[in-house]
Amino acid sequence: MSVEEMLEAIKKQLLDHEGRISKLEAQPKIDTDTGKKKLSIKEFILSKKPKGDVQKTLVVGFYLEKYEGLDCFNRVDLENGFRSAKETVPTNVGVDVNENIRKGYFAEAREKKDKLKAWYLTNSGEEWVDVELSGRK
Repeated sequence: MSVEEMLEAIKKQLLDHEGRISKLEAQPKIDTDTGKKKLSIKEFILSKKPKGDVQKTLVVGFYLEKYEGLDCFNRVDLENGFRSAKETVPTNVGVDVNENIRKGYFAEAREKKDKLKAWYLTNSGEEWVDVELSGRK
């Protein structure tokens, strides 16, 4: 097999892989534990009906940990969460984070994430989202 033929075979294989990856990415996300379609961040926010940026920041942090599997999250993660949900990013996410820390819902992580200060949801924060926001009409 000549070099040109090998390169052509590799090119064909790469195109095949790209096509299969595109098809997989287009499929709805499925929760492998339940077999159900994954809840989007927008759907989650709408289901919790948070009032104001502080509560919305708490809900986004909860989603990032519980549904996206993050151990901790930073400002960029939170801002990207708002954008993914097509929600307006608060003008100063740090102020909302500090308010959630003051309330005991977030705590600062020991390690930085991507060289930025990071936080995690406390048990109180989890409970507040699960109990307080779940009972809203």
